[in-house]
Amino acid sequence: MTFNYDNRRFVGVSNSETGEVSAETIFHYHQQDDIVWATYAGGSIRFGSLVAKVDADGCLDMRYQHVNVEGELCTGTCRSTPEILPDGRYRLHESWQWTSGDCSSGNSIVEELK
Repeated sequence: MTFNYDNRRFVGVSNSETGEVSAETIFHYHQQDDIVWATYAGGSIRFGSLVAKVDADGCLDMRYQHVNVEGELCTGTCRSTPEILPDGRYRLHESWQWTSGDCSSGNSIVEELK
């Protein structure tokens, strides 16, 4: 199956304790060939961006960076695995790790907005 992330918008559904993405965080994805990028903001995140490569299974190997409301520059890596919901929207199951701050890791879920 081919996944197309272009012009899809996602919102945070769940996250580990040390994550900063929340239900107020909105992501706007774009795609060209096997490159995916997005900007995001909301909740405790003032502005962020990510870049990823998508593999044949639709999984994303990404790097992200953002500035939070405390003014801290935060960076990390993430592996997102897509699921297609019954209504056709995408849900991404994410395993992430900070490469700044406490370098903790966690899991989150983002879902495509209706």
